[in-house]
Amino acid sequence: MHRTSAHISTVLLIGASRGLGHAMAAEFLKKGWHVVGTVRAGGGRTLLHELADAHPGRVDIETLDITRPDQLRALRQRLSGRTFDVLFVNAGTTNPDPTQTIGEVSTEDFVDLMITNALSPMRVVESLSDLVRPDGLIGIMSSGQGSVADNESGQRELYRGSKAALNQFMRSFAARQAHTSRAMLLMAPGWVRTDLGGPEGRLSIEESVPGAVDVLLAKLGRPGLEYLDYRGRTVRW
Repeated sequence: MHRTSAHISTVLLIGASRGLGHAMAAEFLKKGWHVVGTVRAGGGRTLLHELADAHPGRVDIETLDITRPDQLRALRQRLSGRTFDVLFVNAGTTNPDPTQTIGEVSTEDFVDLMITNALSPMRVVESLSDLVRPDGLIGIMSSGQGSVADNESGQRELYRGSKAALNQFMRSFAARQAHTSRAMLLMAPGWVRTDLGGPEGRLSIEESVPGAVDVLLAKLGRPGLEYLDYRGRTVRW
């Protein structure tokens, strides 16, 4: 992407208070970007607040619970008139017992996870996509476990299903955007040791996130949707 010397690239990072989202915010700052990151209200100071203190004037913090349509509408109003180079949705979770088979999952847990991991990220994309530059990028944190083709071991069945649904919804969005020059990305960050990934993850945050951000930036200027991992390799749908 070609920008004037006065242009400061800006990322709108949804879900940046901790874990992968916070690490992505830090990586963008290292690369000279401005970061607008969201945290959930009522959580007190977060790692993103510490980043903001360490980088005066380069981090804006907004509040958003992606499962609350009223909060999303309010965020959209607050951001009206702004333009972003990248919108990246990182928010997501897993069910209380990821060892359960799909037949053992409660209806409540099923609905909660599908709303958080599949429906809500797409509502964010649909609501905020017009704030992204015509040659910018819209991305979502998916997972290699969302791949139907690569599922040869089962396990984490509800989580896998929610990410597969997210991938399908993003493909539908991309199909409706086929006439645009925007890049779109579903990112598989690898199994990372975070509160979500757990202590048995194969990768540290430092081994995953810098590569993931590099892959995201390399995707700028390449219109259309790709499903890539943190090393830039294509993930099978």
